[in-house]
Amino acid sequence: FLVFYLIVIITSIPSNAFSLYVSWQHITRNNELGVYLFNLALSDLTFTVGLSLWLDLLWRGVWIHGGYACLMSIYFLYTNFYTSDVLLCCISLDRYLAVVHPFRYMSMKKVRCAAAVSVAVWILVIVFNASTIRWEDSYTGGEFPACFDIFMPFTESMARANILRFLLGFILPLLVVMFSTWKTRLAVGSNIATKRQERKRVSRLLTVILLSLVFCFGPIHVMMLLRVMLDQCLEAKWYLYPYKISTAISTLNCLADPLLYCFITKTGQANFNRVVLFF
Repeated sequence: FLVFYLIVIITSIPSNAFSLYVSWQHITRNNELGVYLFNLALSDLTFTVGLSLWLDLLWRGVWIHGGYACLMSIYFLYTNFYTSDVLLCCISLDRYLAVVHPFRYMSMKKVRCAAAVSVAVWILVIVFNASTIRWEDSYTGGEFPACFDIFMPFTESMARANILRFLLGFILPLLVVMFSTWKTRLAVGSNIATKRQERKRVSRLLTVILLSLVFCFGPIHVMMLLRVMLDQCLEAKWYLYPYKISTAISTLNCLADPLLYCFITKTGQANFNRVVLFF
């Protein structure tokens, strides 16, 4: 996993830095999707910084950075999870409003509204994490300090937190995206005025969002729910490698988010097609 995480960090930093630049260009042109893309890239870059601490843990085999750094890295992890999936919901709902309710959508101050929604998302996620991440559930000191170890005693507060994360952090966003995708595709398919190329672009964008949610966040949240059912360390031994694999898969979210640029604008789609043809 050490090499895998190293590749994620090396790839994520330039791709998300580029995404920050591109999304800012969209914001200056009053494209509200640029606001969501900017916040996604910011969340991914913040998480990538915290991921470097996990690299050190994998290299040394022991956590040496103390409890505060442990808590900070966990905050970065969950903040990235839930800002990402809620912002993906926002993009999906934005396309739903633009296609299904175009007149109501046109009357909105879209960039200001997107900025306000993004700030609200950050605040809600930070408050949610503050209420679910506890010191005693995350870090143990002593001769062999452990951070975020799955074999730490599983408390009632950890069980409640995992259930909340599964329901509010995965199932609810997934249902919202599925609803938005379904209604938007129906509206686009029945609207003969919409150009075929535009239909394909909207459809691809929503498909990428849905796949990102299911593939990147599905496995880790399923493992969280399973952990609630395992109350003995002996039973949890088989759980170790599936959990590590699902955590590794969740970090691919940092690479999936910049791909949204390719499907938001015609320019992005054209650039993506050129890269595919080149390879």
